[in-house]
Amino acid sequence: MQPRQRPQGWHERPPAAGLGFGLLLGLLFVAASVLANWDFAVILQNAEQRYGNLGQAKPRIEAWSQLIDASSELPEADKLRAVNGFFNRQLRFVDDSRNWRQNDYWATPLEALVKGAGDCEDYSLAKYFTLRRLGIPSEKLRITYVKAIQYNQAHMVLTYYASPGAEPLVLDNLIGEIRPASQRKDLLPVYAFNAEGLYLPGTAGKKSDTKKLSRWQDLLQKMRAEGFAIGAG
Repeated sequence: MQPRQRPQGWHERPPAAGLGFGLLLGLLFVAASVLANWDFAVILQNAEQRYGNLGQAKPRIEAWSQLIDASSELPEADKLRAVNGFFNRQLRFVDDSRNWRQNDYWATPLEALVKGAGDCEDYSLAKYFTLRRLGIPSEKLRITYVKAIQYNQAHMVLTYYASPGAEPLVLDNLIGEIRPASQRKDLLPVYAFNAEGLYLPGTAGKKSDTKKLSRWQDLLQKMRAEGFAIGAG
């Protein structure tokens, strides 16, 4: 049986013109992050101080903590399914202009769960950080910008690579089932990044550096303020 060919474009792809996420310029310089144990008692306390009575958000945050506890010893494939399903169930899709009164806002996983809503970036980031917390190395995960062909608009998914040359699996809020990239003909990959660097064409995979950040560093700073043990470097 011949090994499966990796689909063209999901490892390296040039940025496409006109996909205005506001992130194509100067944003995708990503510092490595280290995720340590998270104390959800402290995290809930901080959230209550910030938001007051959490209402229905509190069970969602507690369910997130329970998900992490229950999934820590699972095989990676089961972690992917558990985390993908959790956030697809817990969050409603609401775009940033309605959710945050901003054109482009990167919510922390906690902010998304407090709202119970987020856009495609928020789904992907929440899945990324949760899987990192569950021990999946950053080099296996890429936050991937794509064009959703059916909707003719920019979109974000999380992709998982079992090995550097493997066909990626796509974790998406549009389709609940995790599918290989070759089965996602509705998505056109543009570029990707993770804590290891930015994945661009003609650079043999990735291009790292960088402490020059904008939204990524802002996101890490917000998560630290929320009580998450996250370092950079």
